[in-house]
Amino acid sequence: MSAAEDLRDLYRELILDHARKPRHFGKLANATHEAEGINPLCGDKLHLYLRIDDDASIADATFEGSGCAISVASASLLTDIVTGLETEVLDDLVDTITTRLSGKHKDKELDERLSKLRALEGVSEFPARVKCATLAWHALRSAIHNDKDAATTE
Repeated sequence: MSAAEDLRDLYRELILDHARKPRHFGKLANATHEAEGINPLCGDKLHLYLRIDDDASIADATFEGSGCAISVASASLLTDIVTGLETEVLDDLVDTITTRLSGKHKDKELDERLSKLRALEGVSEFPARVKCATLAWHALRSAIHNDKDAATTE
């Protein structure tokens, strides 16, 4: 087995682990920001909850919902990654992630905190799956901007 195959297997296992045992799953009772996310193409639905502190950093992030393994894994990874980040960096982060998952600009190195997201980059070969992987990230943008409309992948 080649190193590339080993890496793909490792990434596949990471996605399956987050899909089977999502981190930060459930309603956040003291959320200050939240957003719905809907992928009408395949029926993925999620609700993202954030608690943003007075210093404009994300103190906690959780989600509820249902969807395919990629959608759930992406939301689980998102909640791991954004906790502790300042809200001012989130628009750029969402742009970076959604661009990479669509197969563009993969040559730009991800910092260590974001390296787990490489597991999702294989979706770029399957355009319909890109929407599954980016749903939570679109909901994140809606949540931090207090957008009352559901975030959608369409």
